[in-house]
Parts: sequence; structure tokens; C-alpha cells
Amino acid sequence: MRFEVNGMPVETFPAAGQSLRSLLRDQEHFEVKKGCDAGDCGACSVLVDGVPMHSCIYPAARIEGRRVTTADGLATIGATATDPGTAGRGEAGHLHPVQQAFVDGAAFQCGFCTPGMVVTASTFTEGQLSGEAHGDLPRLMKGNLCRCTGYRAIGDALCGRTNVERPLAGTSIGKSVPAPAGERIVRGVEPFTLDLATPGLLHLSVLGSPHPHAGIRSIDTAAACALPGVHAVLTHLDSPDVLFSTGRHQNRTDDPDDTRVLDTVARFRGQRVAAVVADTLAIAEAACRLIAVDYEQLPANFDPELATAPGSPLLHGEKGAESGLADPAANLVAELHGEMGDVAAALTAGHAVVRGTWRTQRVTHVALETHATRGWFDELGRIVLRTSSQVPYLVRDELCHIFGLHRSQLRVITARVGGGFGGKQELLTEDIVLLAMQKTGRPVQYEFSRADEFTIAPTRHPMRIRVAVAADAEGALTAIDVDVLADTGAYGNHGPGVMFHGCNESLSIYRCANKRVDARSVYTNNLPSGAFRGYGLGQIIFAVESAMDELARELGIDPFEFHRRNVIVPGDPMVVTDPDEESDLLYGSYGLDQCLDLAEAALARGNGVQPPAGDSWRVGTGMGVAMIATLPPRGHFADVTLSVDASGTYSVGVGTADFGSGTTTAHTQLLASAMNTRVERIAMRQSDTDIVAHDTGAFGSAGTVVAGKAILVAASALRARLLEGAAVLVGAGGAAELSERGVAVGDRLVTFAELFAPTAASEWTATGSDDGSPRSVAFNVHAFRVAVDTATGEVRILQSIQAADAGVVINPEQLRGQVEGGTAQAIGTALYEEMRLDGEGRVLNPEIRNYHLPQFADVPHTEVYFADTVDAHGPIGAKSMSEAPYNPVAPALANAVRDAIGLRPVELPMSRDRVWRMLHG
Repeated sequence: MRFEVNGMPVETFPAAGQSLRSLLRDQEHFEVKKGCDAGDCGACSVLVDGVPMHSCIYPAARIEGRRVTTADGLATIGATATDPGTAGRGEAGHLHPVQQAFVDGAAFQCGFCTPGMVVTASTFTEGQLSGEAHGDLPRLMKGNLCRCTGYRAIGDALCGRTNVERPLAGTSIGKSVPAPAGERIVRGVEPFTLDLATPGLLHLSVLGSPHPHAGIRSIDTAAACALPGVHAVLTHLDSPDVLFSTGRHQNRTDDPDDTRVLDTVARFRGQRVAAVVADTLAIAEAACRLIAVDYEQLPANFDPELATAPGSPLLHGEKGAESGLADPAANLVAELHGEMGDVAAALTAGHAVVRGTWRTQRVTHVALETHATRGWFDELGRIVLRTSSQVPYLVRDELCHIFGLHRSQLRVITARVGGGFGGKQELLTEDIVLLAMQKTGRPVQYEFSRADEFTIAPTRHPMRIRVAVAADAEGALTAIDVDVLADTGAYGNHGPGVMFHGCNESLSIYRCANKRVDARSVYTNNLPSGAFRGYGLGQIIFAVESAMDELARELGIDPFEFHRRNVIVPGDPMVVTDPDEESDLLYGSYGLDQCLDLAEAALARGNGVQPPAGDSWRVGTGMGVAMIATLPPRGHFADVTLSVDASGTYSVGVGTADFGSGTTTAHTQLLASAMNTRVERIAMRQSDTDIVAHDTGAFGSAGTVVAGKAILVAASALRARLLEGAAVLVGAGGAAELSERGVAVGDRLVTFAELFAPTAASEWTATGSDDGSPRSVAFNVHAFRVAVDTATGEVRILQSIQAADAGVVINPEQLRGQVEGGTAQAIGTALYEEMRLDGEGRVLNPEIRNYHLPQFADVPHTEVYFADTVDAHGPIGAKSMSEAPYNPVAPALANAVRDAIGLRPVELPMSRDRVWRMLHG
């Protein structure tokens, strides 16, 4: 079969039933991404004879004689516009106009969806983009989803707005510098995890349990092993008998050891029972269907309320103290009980008291790049794993623990990651790939399908939160009582951390003499829960802020004023229930007061859209606050290497992975400022365990803060050596100044080439490290104006506002994008997204189209404001701001709905049917 790709002839033979997406990737067109393989997300979009198509559902057999253009082919079009002799793949610096617009508009974060976006947008006419604001973009872009940006920057790009700037040497802080990988991302050639060719690659498929709780009596693999093309069938007999947790933290004991690579007991539907390694994925999947398993079905429980009741089925009752569970005989992963003062008495005596129960749902991350690992052996015989992970160093260390390896035997690499949101702070694919490699001696790949992401990947913890709050007649809080029940599912990865963290800053933000917390994280036979943006705070803040809003109503006090009277201010201890608790959590700066003022003023101005016409619509406003520690507790470490060459180009080695949070851009800006150079003169090497000694990982919003401080330590050391070296070379004392061309000593400029001449290059290197302590706190205030249709239950956002205390803003456009993206994700949680289970552990909507991921049309414009603060503990005064924007959104929206209809939403999502039932039930 013959066809053209990007103007080049291709002759190949597609397999029966093959999609165009996989055929193009077989031809090493890795710019065509896999997001869903169901035509839902648009990450695989290409042009077929000039018409945009989702290549994942376009049959390869129909491509005969046609012309295919990928995102990289658009760059070729951009090249030929200026250089008609250019052929083949596009060259750097030659972009299609829409690609250049995406770079200039900063219209991406992780960038995984971007190649498909630009392909679709390349077909828009000027007339389609004209008119009011974003014109008809919601309709035009409905086939392309983005989980990161919140869509505003994409609309800006398509309407020709430039959001970036390219500053002079040493002036990049506070400037909207474009992402270093921008041109490669818009062309689709910035490599993600599986975007490379590996000769001799085998593919792995997993057989999942059809039962929610079952013991394995026996497994017959004979038929599967006999299938041609099968290289190995793995069962629990091949698995190391080592317990571990898929959740990863700096301290491995933070998560319970309750998991094996392959176990003799399945505790949720879809859990690994066996795995097949074969020449192709199709063969591996066929072989899985030939495996005969004799199961002993066991009693199961899916209700967290019943998990600790006597007689409830035990999921990990056989585990000992070494697993780190609070009480395996009661399905209790972790618990927290504490009281300060006398809460019962304060509730009894309160002038105004509010009590209620709130529930949050199960939500999935929908990072468009699914979990995946590819492993091979290097020339030294070491195992190399290339994985979609936020924590490559922690993955390496845990795999060494599981398999009895020395660190020198294993290298873990993370390329650019296509979204994470906490979901890739897990060890989900790497362990089984390593086992398969040991068994076969061959390169092996395991890639989650989109259905896998819905049915076996960990989700946000569903919670039931009971809250009671009281205040005196002047509106001062006198009691806070919180009872939390978290469903950690079949395994306890992140269960303790999510519970503890969720109960922390959600309560310590308030000044109150009487506080009580009772919290439990319990096992059920539902699919596991895990880390998700906000890490428990979003769930508990939804309940606490809803109760506070209701309490303010009882007292007749404006909610902004009520918060001003009751939130902590510098000098107040940050207390949950123990006033004597020692902590490294400090006020590096304080901007909550500014955030309250900024949000209140914006709401009063009333910008936004007008409410719909009609008597059935009701308008209301609401707000919510959130505090978050800028770093995880108990240490978060980063090592950095830095060197400069004779051309004045700096090379930075940093272990932090970039999955769209913009850490790489911020790191280049910090270094460019410290070394008085331009960001274009900085080359980043990152997220590879061979590069630096250690990096805890890109989670807990730590990427900019910890590695950023380590970069500044290394920069300070190298700068001092360069200045000293130049002074010695000139033989003169006095002031020396570093520039992008060299070092000025008096009237003499010593170039970098001169500095290198008499000195070994290794001398112009430095290292830096940071341990993530002390930690500061960041604040966010969100406010909404909404309209609610009492006839249908529809909630329409008229105005969305977030004020953020992020310290010194390193990159305004990038930070604005983080706030918008977190807000968009939280709006999805608040209004649309819900994984529906059938009560027996089955996921009923394991696909994007039935999950309602927010589209362009669903996400309103959010006004973003920054407090003016300088943090004492962050790099140049900056704070982290990746997770924080998510947390106040759902309660602010719920409070606005309450204001509009006079009824309190207590369950997420506030979908149209739920709101209608509130109004008419």
C-alpha cells in the first residue's frame, strides 16, 4: 500500500484492523500521540488530504493513495513557505503559523495534546477565528481535549494574542519566558515516554481478575505459552515475595507495604493475576485469554462505612506490623484522632452552630499520556527503564528494594511526561516490565490503555466528611469538629498521607481554641485510590468551607468578613489539634489578606457574562479559601550539577521531571538571572538517575522550590569561581562582573574561551542541593458568580475569580496557566466528573466520552490575581503553586449555588440531575 506522509512516499502493509495512528507510529512518526484510541481526545489528530481526522479510529486500510500531514509536517509547510527547497521533516525555526501562535501564546503545559491541537487548528479560516473573544472556538475545538491549561491560552493563541516575551540577559525573573521545548512540542517531536524506536521490543499484556476478591488456587499457562510469538507467561510463582507500596514518597515507610508484583489474592476487579510477554501486543492479549485460572471467590465489601464493622471481609488481615497498617484486622490503613480544648462544650455553648455531612466522589486524573514503561539493557548490561513517572529516583530505589538490585544496576529515565496530577507518583508499570526483562532478557514495553486508566489506575480518594462548627455572637469561631472517612480502595498507597494532609491545612488555617479531628482511611474492594492534585485538601476543604459559609449565613456576616475575623495571621500557631506539635512549617510570607481583598473587589466589579434570560434562573455568589504547605513534610531533596563551556552555554543536570507544571522554564529563569545570561544559553538535562545523585520528585508542588533553590546554590558557587578565575587571569583585583560573554574585570573582558584555555573544563562546574526545609505556606481564595436554572438544575458560571499568594512570580503567564488549569480541573470535579461504580467494584464509565472531561465550552474565563509577597524560604521569594489552585474551587462554587437557590449542596459533583433533585425532590 502506498501513501504520503508529510510529502514523503511511504510503502507498507498494515495489519488487519490496524488504525492509522499505530501505522504512523510504526513508521516512527511519534508526533502522533495516543491519548484514548477511541476518538475522544484528539491527541492523535492528523490531516488526511487536508481534512482533520482522529487517526486512532481511521482504518489504516483506507489510507491508500492519500496524503497524511502530521504536526511535524505542518512545520514542513512552514519551512517551505520561506525555503521552497526544504523537504521532509520540518526544521527548528520553521513553524506553521498556528504552531508559532501556540509558542507565542504559551498555549500548552505538558504539551501531549498540542500536536493534535495544532493540526486541527491549522484548518481554521480567518473568518472562523474573528468576531467576539474566541469566536466559534468551543465548537471548532470540541474534538480536542486538554487536561492542563484550562483552554484560555489556547484560545489566545488561535486569536493571535502573544503572551510570552524574550528578555535580555539577567532580566528573566518576572517575565513570561516561553518554554524551552516550545518549538519541539508544537511540532510533536519533543519525545514523551514511548516516542523512540527500540529494536527487538517485546510487548506485555496483563490478565486482570474478573472478581473483586478472590484467592488463586491454580493457574494453567500451557496454552498461552504454546501460542506462537509468546516469550514468557508470568504468574505469582515468578514474583519476588516482597511487599511494597505503589505510592512513592521520600520516606518509603510513609506508605503501607501491602502490594506484590503478582499476588495469590486479587482484591479488586482488574488486579494483575498474570502477564504475557510476546512479539506483539495482539499476541500477548490473545495469550492472556488462553490462561486458565481457578479462583476461590471471597467475600467482598464496597462500602467504606462497613469496612471496620465486625465481620466485614478483611482485605489484608494477614499482614503484620512490618506492613505499617494501623489495624489490618479492622481494614484500617491509617487513623488520626486528636482534640484541643473541649469541643463538645464549645458546640453546646455556641451562639451559632452548623452541622452537616458532605461527600466527594471518585475522580480519575485523565492525564492524556497513559502510564507506560519501556525497558532495555544498555551496553554494560544494566537495566534501563524509560517511564512516565513523576518520581524516577523513587521508582529506582523501590525497584532495587523489590528485586534485590544495587542502584548501579538500574537506570530510570523520565522523558517529558504527558500530565501527572499525582497519578504518576505511583509505581504501576515499572515493576512488571523489570520482571519480564529478567525473564526474557529482551526489551519489554507495558502501556496502559485508556480503559486501564479508568479501571486499575488509582483515583482520587472518595470521602465522607462530617463537620460541626460554632461561633460566638461576634462571629469568632469557638469550635471545629471534623470526622473523615476515606475509601482507599483495595490497597493503601497514599492512604495515610492523603488522610493526614487533608486534615492539616484545611483546619490549621483557622484560629480556634477548640478543635477535634477523627479520621480513618479504610480498605474496600473498590479499585485503589492514590495521590491527586491537592492530596486530600480538596475533599476536606469542600466540607469545611461549606460549613463556614453556612455559619457566616447563620450569623448574618459577609463570608469575606467572616474569614478575615477567623483565619490565622502571622504570629498565630498553625494548629490542627496539638498546640505543642513541632513543625518546620513557617510563615515565609503572608498574602491571605491581600487574596481576600483582591477576590472581593473583583466580585464587586461584576465582570463576566450576564445571566441567561428567563424567570427560572437564580443568581448567587460564593467564595472559599485554602492554605497549603509549599512542600511535603519530612524532607524533599534535590541535587543539581552545573557547568559552563567555552561558548558561555550552561549545562544543568536536575532530577526533577517536567509534566506540565513548568519547572524546566522556571529553572532556566532562575539560573539565567543568577548567571546574568539569557535562557537560550541554558541546556537542561533532567529526570535521569544517571544525571545527579538524587531528586525526590515532582510532587507536592516541590519542583520549582526545591530544585530551584539547589540551582541557585550551584549557581552561586560557580559564579564565585568564574569571577575569581577571571581576576587571577587578568592579575588584577577589584570588581568583577559576570555577563553572557564572560567576566568583566575593570576594563578587560575575559571571555569564557579564555577562561577555559589554561584550565581543565571540569574546574568550571559546581553542585548544589536543598533538603526542602523549612517550609512555607501559600494561600488561595476563589470566588464565583453563578446562575442556576431551577427548571433543569443547570449551573452556569458567570464570573470566576482566583487570587493566589505565590510569593515572587517567576513567570506570570506560566503561573496564570497553573491557576487556570487547576481551576478547570476543579470545576470538572465540582460539576461534571464522576467515576460510576455498580456497587460490586465495576467501573461503569471507563472511557472519556462517558466521563465528561471538561471541554473548551465547559471552562469559563477565570480572572487571576497575585498577592504581592516575598517568601523568605523560596527561591528568590517564590512559592509553589501547582496544587494549590484546585483546593478552594469546589466549595466556592457550592457556596455560590447555595446563595442562588437557598439549598446547600453536600455532594459532588453538583451535576444537573443532582441540583434538580435538590430543587424538586
